[in-house]
Amino acid sequence: MQSVRAIADAIVVREGGYVDDRHDPGGATNHGVTIHTMRRLHLDLDGDGDVDKRDVRLLTTAQAVDIFIEHYFERPRIGLLPDALQPSVFDMYVNAGGNAVKILQRLLNGFGEPVVVDGALGPNTAAAVTRAMTKAPEHFVDAYGIARRNYYYDLAYSYPTMRKYARRRDGGKGGWIVRAEEFISAKYDLTDQQHKARVASWA
Repeated sequence: MQSVRAIADAIVVREGGYVDDRHDPGGATNHGVTIHTMRRLHLDLDGDGDVDKRDVRLLTTAQAVDIFIEHYFERPRIGLLPDALQPSVFDMYVNAGGNAVKILQRLLNGFGEPVVVDGALGPNTAAAVTRAMTKAPEHFVDAYGIARRNYYYDLAYSYPTMRKYARRRDGGKGGWIVRAEEFISAKYDLTDQQHKARVASWA
């Protein structure tokens, strides 16, 4: 089993460095930590009395890892989940917050394990995951990764400005799709043709 810190280290690498994309609702981001998160945590790294883009640029990878572990793993209680599922849910929580748990809860309902879709990971959801994984031990982690991928496609379909994250300029798989497929078995990866069929209706 990977340690939580090792998973967080991999997330930081996956997130990359400083980005300030006007289409990204997270705003200025560094190592996956948004300016909104830094303001919420009062991370005034340059000591000038406010948290702005300069502070985002100053954030180190080590600080990002610590933030992810405390605020995106421990506080949402990702550790309640089976070890095999933790990396994908943790990665998705960094990327999409409580939607990571909502995706899981919707999936559980589809597996015949009814839970409330509220984005909160507690004992009921964790117990339902254990039962679902007992039913489909070889498939549940893949099913979650596929549900993540579908979430990204649906989000891009609904918000055209987000499509660049799901589809590259040359029509290939965008970063979101590649990211989701890192957590599923290769046999479930979409072919280039399948991906292009999913995005064919996009302008």
